[in-house]
Amino acid sequence: MIENGFTLTRRDVLKGIGASTLALAADRGAQAVEYRQADASWLAACSFGISTHWTALSQPVNADDWVPFEVAVSRFSISKYLDQIAGAGAEYVIFTGAHALQMLPAPCNVIERILPGRTTKRDLIGEIADGCRARGMHFILYYNHSCNGTDDPEWEYAVGYHDKDKSRLTKNLLDILRELGARYGSRVEAWWFDSCGSLDHSDFHPHAADDNEFQSFPWQEWVDAAKTGFDGRLVALSPGMLRHYLYSSHQDYEAGEANSPVAVPTTQFTQEHLQAHRWVCIDNPAWVHNHYLTPLAHPIYRQAQILDYVRTCNKVKVPVTFNVDIDRTGLLSPESLAMLREVKKRLV
Repeated sequence: MIENGFTLTRRDVLKGIGASTLALAADRGAQAVEYRQADASWLAACSFGISTHWTALSQPVNADDWVPFEVAVSRFSISKYLDQIAGAGAEYVIFTGAHALQMLPAPCNVIERILPGRTTKRDLIGEIADGCRARGMHFILYYNHSCNGTDDPEWEYAVGYHDKDKSRLTKNLLDILRELGARYGSRVEAWWFDSCGSLDHSDFHPHAADDNEFQSFPWQEWVDAAKTGFDGRLVALSPGMLRHYLYSSHQDYEAGEANSPVAVPTTQFTQEHLQAHRWVCIDNPAWVHNHYLTPLAHPIYRQAQILDYVRTCNKVKVPVTFNVDIDRTGLLSPESLAMLREVKKRLV
């Protein structure tokens, strides 16, 4: 969920998620290899899920609650976190592994090799995945490679993003996916990958480097690496907010980053035969609670509007993910959770 740095025009929106005339990008050789999509029926059966952008940049509501990231991870209460989400009626969780900063709330030997001090001893990702399974909820892991201009320059140089030869960058990123995939197996049922345009500017994405070598990023290898440890894991490659671009036919569901309750789907599958999906910010349009000592955001939409949107999407078996504001302690916006709880009651 990296800011694009440009304003969406009406023409941009019409080129968005629901448009039927959008171009299909060639996957530079990958089309010749038959891809068998993973079974996304479990996702289609869900009414809505909750995502949280809990990252190293998440700030506390109260002054006494600010602690370094490693400490914040060690104190994070899995039961409290998931009780809040399950209590609102969500059927799955999208948890942020890394966002603007490449700071993973889990161990990762590859990341530590690339740039020491960017991981934690506690495997928060694995524990949340286990907690979801124990509650009968599904778990999706969000991952951003964190090569997005000025967000994390130290990481960009360490990982190889600015090398003219992109082979080191590619190997490093794929090795991260393989290590995490092998560790979590079927506990991570899906990946949601952000900032694909920073690695491949064939779609003229504003974050892509001005380097022709980015036009040949090996998405087929990326997806293969993402399936490590569990062939049935779903993969979505996001082109950005209200943007539609298919980096590869080798993916399983639509990223669907709508931000607002717009781009109402009319069919379960996109024109490229991906399971459709929508992702909406229900309260904080910045996604991350990144302002120190500020209250958690309240819903910015009326309950009736959210209920109608979910019902409309669900009619064609399209789930909706709601991003809910969360502070550094793991507290989610009570008002947003209360609204979703009422929405769930009216869906039944």
